[in-house]
Order: sequence, then C-alpha cells, then structure tokens
Amino acid sequence: MGHDCRLTSDRYAEALLRGIASTGLDVLDIGVVSTPLVYFALFHWHLDGGIQITGSHNPADYNGFKVSLGRASLYGEQIQDLRRRIEGGEFRRGAGSVRARPIVQAYQDFVVENVQRLARPIKVVVDAGNGTAGPVAPDVYRRLGADVVELFCEMDGRFPNHHPDPTVPENMQDLIDAVRRTGAEVGIAFDGDADRIGVVSASGRIIWGDELLVVYARDVLARNPGATIVSEVKCSQRLYDDIILHGGRGIMWKAGHSLLKAKMKETDALLGGEMSGHIFFKERYFGYDDAVYAGARLLEILATKGQSVDDLLADLPPAFSTPEIRVDCADDRKFEVARRVRDHFRAAGADIIDVDGVRVRFEHGWGLLRASNTQPVLVMRFEAETPEQLADYRRTVEQAVATAQADLAS
Repeated sequence: MGHDCRLTSDRYAEALLRGIASTGLDVLDIGVVSTPLVYFALFHWHLDGGIQITGSHNPADYNGFKVSLGRASLYGEQIQDLRRRIEGGEFRRGAGSVRARPIVQAYQDFVVENVQRLARPIKVVVDAGNGTAGPVAPDVYRRLGADVVELFCEMDGRFPNHHPDPTVPENMQDLIDAVRRTGAEVGIAFDGDADRIGVVSASGRIIWGDELLVVYARDVLARNPGATIVSEVKCSQRLYDDIILHGGRGIMWKAGHSLLKAKMKETDALLGGEMSGHIFFKERYFGYDDAVYAGARLLEILATKGQSVDDLLADLPPAFSTPEIRVDCADDRKFEVARRVRDHFRAAGADIIDVDGVRVRFEHGWGLLRASNTQPVLVMRFEAETPEQLADYRRTVEQAVATAQADLAS
C-alpha cells in the first residue's frame, strides 16, 4: 500500500493499514509514492495485491483508491462488487502485520538499468506540479545523463503553484515558460500521482498524448514489426493511420487506464496510450502506466535520434484539433446524456463508433462525446482538416448535447 501527498492521504492510509491488517493480511507500507511505484512493487516483490490512495489529477480536496488484485487493476463492476462487500461488512478476521518497506531506490535502479545511459546529454525541465514525481523523476533522469531543471518538485498536497493535470493547457504554462527561458530541448510534466505525462517541445508547443504515442509507436514498431498498439476514442485519427503506415495494428478502445491495460493484455499489445497522457509500455516493461518511465523512454528516443520532438512529428499530416473539453454534468445524468447523443447521431444515419460514448465521423474529421469515468463531467474532443470544419463539427455535437440535457431536465 502506498499513498500520494494530498492532505487527506495520511489519515486514509492509517485507517486502511489498520483495517486490512485486521482481516489477517500482511501489508507492506511503501509510504508516500507515485501510483506506478505501487504497480512496480507488485511485480518486483511478487505480491498478491495493492492499493494506492490518491486523487490522481483531480482537485486537491478529492481522494480515492486505485486497487489491484494480483497485478490487474479493478474496474467497472469489480469495483461495485468490492463496494457491496465493504458495505455488507463481509470481512474475515485475523491479526495481520504492517511493515514499512522502501521501494524508491529499487525502482530508480530498475528504470536506469532498463533505459541505460543516454546517447547524448539532453537538457530537460521537469515539472512535478508538487506531486509525487518530484522526489523520483529528476534523479532518474540525471542518472541517465540528462541536465535536469527542476520545477515544483517539492511535494505539497495543496498544489500551490498550479494543479497537477497536464491535460489542461493553463497548467502547462509554467513549464512552457521554463523550457523557453532555459533553452531546454524538452519539458516533462506529471499529474499528481505520476501515472500521466505531459510534454512540451523546445518551441513551447504542448505535445498531447496521442502525438506522443506516435513517437513511441514508431520506436516500438521499428523493433517489433506488426506489433499491436492500443489507444482510445479521444485520440487523433492521425495516430491510427500512422500505426498502419509503420506496419502496426492499431486498436481503438475505451478510455480509462484499467480498461486499456485489460485490452492490452487481451490482445498481447506491446504499447498503449491515452490522450490524457497515460502511456503503457509492455515492450521492455510491465505494461502499466508509468509517466516517469515514459519520460525516460522519450529522452532515450530524442538522444538516439538526435532530433527534437517537433522534428519527429513534422511529417504527420496537418490537422486542427481541440484539447479535451469538459462540461459539468452530474454523475447520475452523464451516461444518459451520452447515450441520447449517440442515439441521435445513429438515427440521423451518421457514421459512428460507439465503443465508448459516441465518436462521429464527419467528411473531414470527427467529434467525440463520452462520460468521464472519474469526474461529474462530459468529455468532448474534435479534429478536422481546417479551423472552419473544426468549429462546425464542434457546434454540431454541442447542439446535440444541449438538446439531450434539456430533454432530461424537462
């Protein structure tokens, strides 16, 4: 069991340690760590399960649990079943032990040995957002041979400088400024529990998760022709086209780190990723989302190729896209709104993908609406060949959302 640095996490940790031990289980307490270090511990020590107490990228007053049974993350109905057992008090009784056991050094040593010394030195700005990556990532990158500039690497559960969510452009502004000010080749940001990565190029451009996955996919496919790569419905069509172009098999799947990991295991995929910056390496790694490790792999590619991130992506076809657009919607309504919008476009004869919400294919692009798994919001994203088409597709989907919300409210 581990926990993040939020102000409520210590109290949850104390209660959870006592509760689990009271059922007769033995617990290893790895302390204040990122979520990937809990996953790493499961593999490194061959454990039977794990829990990370974290609010991840959510606001500072949020908190929760990421639960693993064996090495697999629980999701969907599995979580609801666990809730029912908790509410029903269905526990065994016993006298388990609680032991503190550090994991950070073993993790850092593993990543450094896995990636090895960079082919050339790279200057990188690391923005931990006052989250759990701060005590871990800079040392790893320095040991690899990078020149690291630290930004907000002191853990502070209030997140006083900016919120640790690299999918929000405003949260990346400090990193953009620091990259430009220091002349760094790249900037790497993390969310609060360090399982999501954000990247800024030397020019100050935010590299979204699907573009980053293009860089990783090309690298993996160069060594593994025909490999399967799993991504999700918010990702650019350019990603899926590029995977095919480089000899891979791309699978579009539901958003959510647990769902992606399960799909990767089912399809024996070597790589997976989400628009939100969850990147899953099975090639040379364990298949879970680890932003510190993903950052190391990016530095490895940049050092080996001798090119910038912008250069590596320069041959992608031009497109205009939005970041994730989040619209407040109550948890008890968000899935129904998404269902009604899906049915609206299906009835209109639109070309849709309904693996997760609804992704509408237009003549020169696409638009997506889905319900968030973790917040009371609807998530939208759009991509098109021109700004005018982008605005038109967004307007079309937003009108359908507004109608569905109005119908539910009446």
